[in-house]
Amino acid sequence: MRYDFGSDNTAGMAPAAMDAMVGANDGFARAYGADDVTARAGESGRRLDADAEVRFVFSGTAANAIALSMLAFPHEAVLAHHAAHICTDETGAPGFFGQGVGLIGLPGFSGKIAPTALTAALAEPEVGHRQPPAALSLTQSTEYGTVYSEEELRHLIEPVKLKGHGVHMDGARLANAAAAGFDLTQIARLGVDVLVFGGAKAGANCTEALVMFDKTLARRIDNRLKQAGQTASKARFLAAPFLGLLESGAWEDGAAHANLMARRLAEGIATRSPFILAHPVEANAVFVRMPEAAHARLNALGWACYRFDDGSVRFVCSWATRAEAVDEIVDAIAGLD
Repeated sequence: MRYDFGSDNTAGMAPAAMDAMVGANDGFARAYGADDVTARAGESGRRLDADAEVRFVFSGTAANAIALSMLAFPHEAVLAHHAAHICTDETGAPGFFGQGVGLIGLPGFSGKIAPTALTAALAEPEVGHRQPPAALSLTQSTEYGTVYSEEELRHLIEPVKLKGHGVHMDGARLANAAAAGFDLTQIARLGVDVLVFGGAKAGANCTEALVMFDKTLARRIDNRLKQAGQTASKARFLAAPFLGLLESGAWEDGAAHANLMARRLAEGIATRSPFILAHPVEANAVFVRMPEAAHARLNALGWACYRFDDGSVRFVCSWATRAEAVDEIVDAIAGLD
């Protein structure tokens, strides 16, 4: 089975990330994040043009769940798109880390929360029998490969802030959003309180950065992370791949390449196959309306791709996707019955 398009998690580490990891392995360094590599990696996050507290953790699930536990009490809930990773793929982690924090799924086309749905949720009367919303979670780029514009985000964040609620952004594929033209410096300005700055899908190992723009959230953050099993003794090996990607420009360049390969794939499918695209292709994912039999045949030919929540088949490109592989899978899809 070929996993070129199974997920951007199936690619290895980008060379810049690997080189930085090897470099960090030279000699001795202070433990638990007190080393120079971790400090430099945290400073690299200043490309967000904001003062923030930064910590590096082992997984996006932990980063999201810990972030949400900062924004909502156990008797409260978080608003999110119903297809958001926190709702569909994290096994209740927000509730676990948040000791009962709930999730309220909202509709919207192609992974983007519909403003009318958010307005309706915020207008719901608070009663003692259900968890009221206390925060909003946004995914950029979305689970369906679309990218919120600054204006779209503003229309969602402003009413939430007027309610006094917090805002979290899941940026597992933030690099792809940036490569599509999203201005990273707007994240803090729009009112996001805590960001998960994606590393793994951009070519790091298993590293995500927890970026707290609201620095009051960082009170005792090291204690919280330690208790959650997210404090690395050799923290430089979490931070170094991030540092390598950011300082070399590979974080952005790899994402731009992935987006380009996704457009190449989408164009090939649209022009050479009988299948149609299910969602706009704005980042590094392509979703295709494909019958079960055709999907099974493609898998049998050795191509890993997965049916997603809406029934479409998802193909994901990464920093490592080759143009030749795109052309090969387009040939395979074009030949399906």
